[in-house]
Amino acid sequence: MKYTEIMIRYGELSTKGKNRKCFIQQLAKNLRRTLMPFPAVKILAKRDRAHLLINGEDSDLIIPKLKKVFGIVNFSLVVRVEKNLKIMKQTAQSIIKEQYKPNATFKITAKRQDHDFKLDTNELNQFLGSAILKCLPEIKVQMKKPDINLKVEVRMDGVYFFTSTIKGAGGLPVGTSGLGMLMLSGGIDSPVAGFLAIKRGMKIEAVHFASPPYTSPKALQKAKDLTQKLTFFDGSIKFFEIPFTRIQEEIKAKVPLPYLMTITRRMMLRITDLLRKKRNALVIINGESIGQVASQTLHSMITIEDVATAPIIRPLVTMDKAEIIELAEKIETFQISVLPFEDCCSIFAPPSPKTKPNLEKAREYEALLDVEGLTKHALENVSVAEISATENTEQFVDLL
Repeated sequence: MKYTEIMIRYGELSTKGKNRKCFIQQLAKNLRRTLMPFPAVKILAKRDRAHLLINGEDSDLIIPKLKKVFGIVNFSLVVRVEKNLKIMKQTAQSIIKEQYKPNATFKITAKRQDHDFKLDTNELNQFLGSAILKCLPEIKVQMKKPDINLKVEVRMDGVYFFTSTIKGAGGLPVGTSGLGMLMLSGGIDSPVAGFLAIKRGMKIEAVHFASPPYTSPKALQKAKDLTQKLTFFDGSIKFFEIPFTRIQEEIKAKVPLPYLMTITRRMMLRITDLLRKKRNALVIINGESIGQVASQTLHSMITIEDVATAPIIRPLVTMDKAEIIELAEKIETFQISVLPFEDCCSIFAPPSPKTKPNLEKAREYEALLDVEGLTKHALENVSVAEISATENTEQFVDLL
């Protein structure tokens, strides 16, 4: 049996009330972008379902791409026919014959959206079940956990037949929750935080701090490779490389050792927040998890976020490291994250960083720096790369 369509179910979008239309339109836009390699596919995004008319394209290639589109709770390969009992009978028989194996069991699960249809669900179950038993007398009916569950939906625009439901990515369509700046290191946590933000409908831009010659070109490429993994869910991501060498050298020269990490993180956050304003982003996202390292104790978080004017989203804040690693493996960032290339936070890390930094002392030590001059220099020398799922091309352009 040749499947002609893919039926997409929204799940959470159905609760969006008057905003539902905007969410569905954004999902349709994201689907068009994702399915660009399949030009014959036609997308029909309706109020309660979306339908992809395959038009001869290879569904086996389309399905893996759909699994990464947020806003889809699940989907099915379907055959749509007109509301004609003879055609419906023939379709049901063809599907079961094609999937039947010796000793297989089956059931019919019918639903009716069109309540004017001549048969109700019980009558439709009996009608199609009898038709299948006539053409395949050896097949057995099994109501619980059958080998073949033929689902039939009588809708206003036709009758849909399918036997399997494929789990989607869930979440909300990317772009429906606004723009956020992701503080992306080369570690395990921040890419996972970015993924979870994307899943809740956020469009992200990545901010990475580099300190050459202390950090190498390989460390920078590692961060870009992590960003590229996220583009499989986000489409394309702008990658901002912030020069941080001068700032770190100044901090190391003037700030007491226990506060090196605190002041470093404050400067990173301050610069990210200024960049956020220029990019009209709403929030800052990072990969902090309570108690994981010295800069991620509650005391440190409060002292560091003192410099920010925007909300800081921490998707991993209550997760254990094992949970984060498990998710990193699923989104295929883990193997990149564990490559042994240093990042800014590790090169000047003190042996005993302050885990309960005092806010007033942090401000006092920070006043030893030319904060305004250092910040201005960093933002004036930002490099920008546009990274997509198919290419990784740097564009040194004026986006600020």
